[in-house]
Order: sequence, then structure tokens, then C-alpha cells
Amino acid sequence: MRRTDVPVTEAASRVRPRWWAELPLILLVYAVYSAGRLLARGDVTTAVDHGLEILRIEKVFYLNAEHPLNRLFTREPWIGIPADFWYASLHYLVTPVILVWIFRSRTVRYRAARTWLLTSTFIGLIGFTLLPTCPPRLLSASHGFVDTMAQYSDYGWWGGEASAPRGLGGMTNQYAAMPSLHVGWALWCGVMLWKYGGTRLTKVAGVAYPLITTIVVMGTANHYFLDALAGAAVMGVGLLLTRPVLRLADLARERYGIRIQLLARVRTAVTPGSTPVPSGAAPVTASGTASGTSPGPAPVTAPVPESDRRSVPEPVRESIPASVPEPVAASVTAGSRAAGSSIVSGGCQTSPGERIPRQRKVSAGPGPGAEQGAEPEARPADAGDETPAAAR
Repeated sequence: MRRTDVPVTEAASRVRPRWWAELPLILLVYAVYSAGRLLARGDVTTAVDHGLEILRIEKVFYLNAEHPLNRLFTREPWIGIPADFWYASLHYLVTPVILVWIFRSRTVRYRAARTWLLTSTFIGLIGFTLLPTCPPRLLSASHGFVDTMAQYSDYGWWGGEASAPRGLGGMTNQYAAMPSLHVGWALWCGVMLWKYGGTRLTKVAGVAYPLITTIVVMGTANHYFLDALAGAAVMGVGLLLTRPVLRLADLARERYGIRIQLLARVRTAVTPGSTPVPSGAAPVTASGTASGTSPGPAPVTAPVPESDRRSVPEPVRESIPASVPEPVAASVTAGSRAAGSSIVSGGCQTSPGERIPRQRKVSAGPGPGAEQGAEPEARPADAGDETPAAAR
């Protein structure tokens, strides 16, 4: 017996993703994310108010570690300059490198890891839209923060407006601080290193990378501590949504594939001169007759039975003409049944050639010319003690 109750996501995870399909998908998602950040620019006054409110909440709960860290990064260039390079580059380098590493060495886990990352990124985009927040470095000098990116801009490629290259600061949303996806992506990388690294060094890197990134985003005055906590929370929500998102994607792919297959069959049926040859039939020559046979009647055209039309999905049912060649009608309806439903309700099917226990091969009649494959008439006497008699 062959099992057919394998979950959709489990079966799909065994299929190796193709890089030429994954790369455009990731680039498209990142392009949508970057465009969404630009479109999510809110009012500057509102963003400043949100930033000051976050700062007041942190002071109430003694969470404002940004001030001492920012003073340290400003006073010590040997700390501040590497921290600026860390903030401006590593999330663009480490995240895709780990994604490629998972793709190549942990293929079965790749789809879940990629879906977790992309889902969390879209959740962060929602946060940028609903809660534009001014980072500490853009507050007035009276609040005691120094923009280390601007202070050490001569050492790097970034300008004084943001971590973007010089002259491109206007193309970024500087008020997309809540949540901190620098911390969120670093946490994702840390989990991947810890879970799939396999060595003590990778596990240490998995813990150190998100912790150092959290310190860097606060010391460079780009994020508040609550921004970092929100970035971790976004990754948690994205992890919880990963399985439902995968299930929806697999269901959509399955239905789309079935619809394309049925539409292709219907298109072949209604195209003049393209009537398919039924399975087992002799090839048809250019004159319209089967090779090795005498000319026969033209293909019979008959309406598709209503019961067969109901077995086809609703979007495809409307596109099936009321009258198509009988072999094509049988092919379409049989394909739809095979793709959309199963005649066995127990989650398993009988493999081809497999006999039911205690099944007998009985000829259709007593004569010598009886067919061997004909089904005999069931009798109560043929059934054993433990085998129920076949229904008439």
C-alpha cells in the first residue's frame, strides 16, 4: 500500500529549490521592501515625537543605555570607526552569505529559513509605516547624542545623512527606526549559525553577532534599545507565521499547477486538427487513418457528461466547451479527478498490480473462450470466515 497523506509542506520541502527562481524572488522582495521604506516616510514632527516618547519610556525603566555607549563610541575612534563599518555593511553581507550557505548545505531547511526572513521583513515594513520614528542621532543636540556616522564619515563611504553612500542619503528613509531590522536580521543569522553550524566556533558567532549588532546600533545613535527589542519581537512573529505562509504557498502552487494542466488539455481539445491520440491507440497518419488499418469513421463528437464537468474546478469548467471529441473529454475529466480527488478515503491507494487479500481470479464463464480479466459474479459461498461477501 502507498501512503498519500504526506503533508503538503513536507512533500514540497523535499524538492530542491532552483537558484534561478530563488534569486529573482529575493531581489523582488528586497526591491519592494526598499520602495516601501521610501513610501513610508511620515511627518518629521510625528517621527520626532515618537522618538522622544521612546526615550522617556526607557528613562522610566532605566533602559537608556544609548547615552553611555554613544559617548564611548564618540570618544574612542578605535571603537567608533569599526562600529560604523559594522553598521553600514555587515547586514548587507552576512545575511545573504548565510542564506546562500543554507541553500547549498541545508537545502531541506532553506524554504523555511527564507520564508521566516522575508515574512519578518514585511512585518518590519508595516512597523515603519505605522510608527515613523526619529533615531537618536537626528534629535537636537540638547538630548546629548552624536551622530558617529557623520563624525567618522571621512573613514568610510557613507555621508552625514545616513549609512548610505555619499550623495544618496536622500534616497533612504532616515525615520525607519522602529523596529530595528539590523538587529532582527542579525538575530536570524545567529539562529542559523547556532542551529546548523555544527561547530563550537559557529555557535559562538551565532551568539556574538546579534549581541554586538545590538550594541553597535545603540552606540552609533541609530536606534534606541526599544528599537532593538522590537526587531527581535518582529522576528519572533515572523517565525510563528512561517509554517502558515509555507502552507498557503504550497496550496496556491498546487492549485495553479492543476489549473494550468487542465487548461492545456482544454486548449488542445478545441484547437482544430490537434485531437490527441488516446492511450494505446495506433498512430494516425496524415490521411487521418491509423497506420496499418483501413480508413475508419471520423472522430465522434459528443457532449461532455454533466457529472464529468462537475469534477473539473469551477474556473476551468467554464472554459470547457459543451462538445469536444470523446477521447479528449475522457482525458480532461480523468486528469481532473486524478489531480483533485482520490477514490480511496483512507489516505492510501492500492498500487498497480496489487491484489486484495483472498481475491480470486475466476473466469467470466464456463466456456473455453471466456475472458480471463472479466469480473465474476460474487457469491456468499466464495467468502471466507473473516472476509465479508461482496455486495451485488
